[in-house]
Amino acid sequence: MSSSVFRTVPTSADVVIIGGGVMGVSTAFHLAEAGVANIVVVERGELGCGSSGKPIGGVRAQFSDPLNIELGSRSLRAYQEFPHRPGADIKLDTVGYLFLLDSAQQASDFEAGVRLQNSLDVPSRMISPAEAQRLCPYISTDGLVAAVYSPADGHCRPGLAVQGYARAAARAGVTIATHTTVSGIDTAGDRVTGVHTSHGRIACATVICTAGAWSAHIGDMVGLSLPVRPVRRQLAFTEPLAPPAPRIPFTIDFSSSAYFHNSDDGLLFGLADPGQEDGFDTTWTPEWLELFRTVTRHRAPALAGMRTVGGWAGLYEVTPDHNALIGRCGELPGFLYAAGFSGHGFLQAPAVGEVVRDLYLEREPFTDISPLSADRFHLGAEIRPEAHVV
Repeated sequence: MSSSVFRTVPTSADVVIIGGGVMGVSTAFHLAEAGVANIVVVERGELGCGSSGKPIGGVRAQFSDPLNIELGSRSLRAYQEFPHRPGADIKLDTVGYLFLLDSAQQASDFEAGVRLQNSLDVPSRMISPAEAQRLCPYISTDGLVAAVYSPADGHCRPGLAVQGYARAAARAGVTIATHTTVSGIDTAGDRVTGVHTSHGRIACATVICTAGAWSAHIGDMVGLSLPVRPVRRQLAFTEPLAPPAPRIPFTIDFSSSAYFHNSDDGLLFGLADPGQEDGFDTTWTPEWLELFRTVTRHRAPALAGMRTVGGWAGLYEVTPDHNALIGRCGELPGFLYAAGFSGHGFLQAPAVGEVVRDLYLEREPFTDISPLSADRFHLGAEIRPEAHVV
């Protein structure tokens, strides 16, 4: 793959994509596949070194609104077809997603969600606590009211997806400039004219911001408010388990956000710390594991005593309503953006790559993404907050 450190980046391009995570390389792949030439992806570190390198890898279509369901469903199909297009093994494991519910209100809300999902061909279903325990023997049914399961969901390896898209994009002629930092964007009236980087200026007419948790800074360069804040999320891995762990769904205790799933010869653990302050710090602090253990002593007691052998911290790119920002800047049509996915970026990246491609080509995307415009916040049209943030 032609990813390298450039003493000078190409002096001109048709499209500059800022951010070499899964969203950036998916966009590059879909544009190149459609015949767009002279694309440069600019990444300040290595490919996938931001949020894309450290997510939990979940892929699902279980959401509570039609737009997110459509983005998730289309991406699920793309990940299933990934070995053929673009052509890479991402170790997809279709084990399903299992949400554990402990109140009548949660059950009622999820029942409405399942009806909506089923109407859009998502095979989710409400199940009993006993059936949930059969799917995931680790859990205790004490206090559970119901659960929701969708067998089509699962998890895969985000780093492999980033590399798969990037290699296919490079084969199609995309230039990928790693270790190249963007310092400014030139405009003239309502036109984009260039991007300044640490390795030279690139003259261009289109910039696409896929900079994840750093997108607010990129938006500021052109006077566009992209309300994205960085929030640290941490996870851990168990030591190898003997006997081996059973093959279980991606399991989430909805009230606490604690989750776990198979990972190599052990399990992966995670939980969102409700007290986590905003910031770009990605230091892994094992102390947060006590929060996970406190929850699992009740919900999945066997997990509380499992030994861990390390973990990592990454960033969620969070918007005020926990929904993405996708669109074209009205005042600067040459500036497009796809950011602020609030934990859903990896699982929606294939579909969003298609959408951004179509926006660039001025074609109608497969679904109406106008509700995700960044304008919604100053127009007072926020989407109902998406509660499922894993």
